[in-house]
Amino acid sequence: MFSQNPVFIPGPTNIPERLRRACDVPTLDHRSPAFARMLPPIFEGVRTVLKSRDAEIVVFPATGTAGWEAAITNTLSPGDRVLAARHGMFSHRWIELCRRHGVAVEVIERPWGEGAPADAFEAALAEDRGHAIKAVLVTHNETATGVTSDIAAVRRALDAAGHPALLMVDGVSSIASIDFRMDDWGVDCAVTGSQKGFMLPAGLAILAMSPKAMRAAATARLPRAYLDFADTHGALAKGSYPYTPPVGLFVGLREATEMLLDEGLENVFARHHRIAEGVRRAVAAWGLRLCAARPDLHSDTVSAIAVPAGFDANRIVAHAAEHYDTAFGTGLGDVAGRVFRIGHLGMMTDVMALSGLATAEMVMADVGLPVRLGSGVAAAQSYYRVGAPHLAKTA
Repeated sequence: MFSQNPVFIPGPTNIPERLRRACDVPTLDHRSPAFARMLPPIFEGVRTVLKSRDAEIVVFPATGTAGWEAAITNTLSPGDRVLAARHGMFSHRWIELCRRHGVAVEVIERPWGEGAPADAFEAALAEDRGHAIKAVLVTHNETATGVTSDIAAVRRALDAAGHPALLMVDGVSSIASIDFRMDDWGVDCAVTGSQKGFMLPAGLAILAMSPKAMRAAATARLPRAYLDFADTHGALAKGSYPYTPPVGLFVGLREATEMLLDEGLENVFARHHRIAEGVRRAVAAWGLRLCAARPDLHSDTVSAIAVPAGFDANRIVAHAAEHYDTAFGTGLGDVAGRVFRIGHLGMMTDVMALSGLATAEMVMADVGLPVRLGSGVAAAQSYYRVGAPHLAKTA
């Protein structure tokens, strides 16, 4: 039996009924003119959400991890060097993916809870006078630690070093929820998926490629097959795909971009910030702290909450699932057992967030943490009452 409770994990996210219905379509021939007509507005909608004018949009029937792989294999060659910081589970996984493909990775280690180190990137790039580094990999929003990095600062680092490396950004848990400015930030490759900010089921890896990245793709020699840009573009020129795509998810993606643009992107970002700030105030009222090292790193899509030393945070996640049929996120990698995570992205409202906070309080009280019932909820309520749009207009 499926629970009627919302999930509070950083993805897959809750699916609006409008999108559930949009994905429920009869079988459509993916080589028909009807499918061909469907694709251009979908890609244009994604481009608009990314705040880009001329990015090439590529969508694969896959998930975000495949998007990382497509970005690497379509733009790099065996033995190429890339620069990356390891400061969370997903930056770690992208580094390991590159190594499996024979790409040499220069890794800058940072504590988990810190963001991407623009200053260290600049220093490394300045030392690379022969421009052996072909790409800089950045995780915009690290869901393991609840940290959002400053992509504009990384772009300034590349420019200050006068370095031509591609800027590749993992935006899986940020795009369509946190402001993302592909053109303004000079991003060459942005990767996301359908199951987070776009509020759809998992199943689409979504990439946006700058003209510079597409030029790199013309000479890249890493092996690829299913995730080959050339094959996909060749088929799209005929209004089709080189294999069978999930038509229902494409219909859903069109509807999702319409929902986001109808709400207004700035309103979407403001809603996520407001909800996240309420969660952060609840955490403070509980007497706990976030994994993110500083307020300027706080993520508006997921909060990783540190538990007292010696306590296993997995107990909170397990108890919530067993006793309250509610899903919170576990800690990953270096912070496994030390944090639990509350996802607050996609289809999320103040009221939904309050239900998650109330459940988290019950769980923590049940497992013996010194949290007073109602303390975090009251802190979030006070903030939401002031920050809610309908009240702000009448204040």
